[in-house]
This record gives sequence, C-alpha cells and structure tokens, in this order.
Amino acid sequence: NIVFLGSPQVAASVLDTLLAASSSPDSAFQVAAVVTQPPAAKNRGRKLLPSAVAQLALERGFPGDLIFTPERAGEESFLSDLKGVKPELCITAAYGNILPQRFLDIPPCAGTVNIHPSLLPLYRGAAPVQRALQDGVAETGVSLAYTIRALDAGPVIACERFSVDECIKAPELLAILFNI
Repeated sequence: NIVFLGSPQVAASVLDTLLAASSSPDSAFQVAAVVTQPPAAKNRGRKLLPSAVAQLALERGFPGDLIFTPERAGEESFLSDLKGVKPELCITAAYGNILPQRFLDIPPCAGTVNIHPSLLPLYRGAAPVQRALQDGVAETGVSLAYTIRALDAGPVIACERFSVDECIKAPELLAILFNI
C-alpha cells in the first residue's frame, strides 16, 4: 500500500501515473489513499473547488473517503485515518505542507519519499525551478529523496538530469520534470 500526497496540477500527473501503474494486473502496489490540500475558493464566484490532485482522483474513480484533505498534516484525526490505511510507503510531490515527525513515523519500513524538481541538494525548498532558471542553469533535473524533518535534506535515492534551453519557461519545465 502506498499513500500519495500532492496538490497542484503537476502533482496530479504523478498521481495519474501511479494510479495507472497500480491498476496493472502485475502491479506490486496499490494506491491506498490520497492526501491533498483542502478545497479552496477559486474564480470569481469564490466557489470551493478541490485541488487538481483530488479532482483527478475522483475522475479516476478513487474512493472519496480515501481522499484526505487535512488543514495540517499533524492533525490527530488525519494521522489516525492515515494509520488506518497502513501505508508501507508515502510519496510526496508538491504537497505544500511540512510533514511532522509523527507523520513520517507512520510507514513502518519504506518511509516517505519526495519527488523534487531539482538536482538535490541544489535548489532545496520552494520554487526550485524558478530559481534554477533565474540562475541560467544549462541542466536541472528531478530527484527522488527520502523525506526527513529538514526541508529537502534527506538522502537522494535517484535523480534524472534534463537539459535546459534559454527559451523554456518555469511552468513548462516544472511539468516536464514531474512527468519524468
């Protein structure tokens, strides 16, 4: 069982890949729960709309009661619900919340890993793609790293490099990196 955490559209592409892989007959895992930001007021009508990740999960038929939307990842009721799905691994991609140690302690063996759009340890923290482009880098990439309490400081498991040209814009590069 894995649990996926993410919120914006770029994270939805990661969830889509995980859901497709888990539906394969020979899949070694299943997505047990999805964690995302709570619905937010959007557009002129200020109507509450789910995050891109929640919307995709619902469109793919994922059970609504297994889409968790805590205000903070340290909420007792959320942590209790998360323990109930017994995750072996949690995967984060642009989740947007700091994960407390009580959360990180829930998966018993594999822990929590983060998909980060930079070649860690470069550009830790927020807006790594924008900062890399501002610096004029010729190459960036995406890293998979264990999550620890310090921001984007866990051991790197793997990384994939990507050449950057001077015409690419941050939103396009961010989408490419999360698709990798």
